[in-house]
Amino acid sequence: MKIRPFSFLFFVSLLFLVSCDLLTPPGSDTTPSNISEVLQADKEFSDMSKHIGIKKAYLEYMSDEGVLLRPDFLPITGASAVDYLSTLADEDYELSWEPKGGMIANSGELGFTYGVYSLKTAEITYQGTYTNIWKKRGNGPWRYVLNTSNAGISPNQ
Repeated sequence: MKIRPFSFLFFVSLLFLVSCDLLTPPGSDTTPSNISEVLQADKEFSDMSKHIGIKKAYLEYMSDEGVLLRPDFLPITGASAVDYLSTLADEDYELSWEPKGGMIANSGELGFTYGVYSLKTAEITYQGTYTNIWKKRGNGPWRYVLNTSNAGISPNQ
């Protein structure tokens, strides 16, 4: 039986993550106490988007090495992500989201959140799911290093 290189690498990576206990699910006995910090950062990010605009919020919470994954684009990184966000016309939209969960590395420096978003226009509300990967340097604030979302929940009219 021949093992495919991708399958082998996936298995080895999974084994490494499990054996090193690099990610800890919320609610387990070894969850770092600051899991609430990353969930709070995600909520505050959403509040800022809703109240002062998508563009300002995304630029404020993006890490210097931030990456955006958007449909019909290659990954948008660094200065290109800033340029992309700066061109958004967000006056006619309201974007908000609610984290439903996440995990954080035992080091307390890297984590992710996921949940459901809502994009409202004057006529319709679109909903979908999202994921943010967060990084924290020292005592600094949490900043997203990767942001992605998927449409797919039926729109409300």
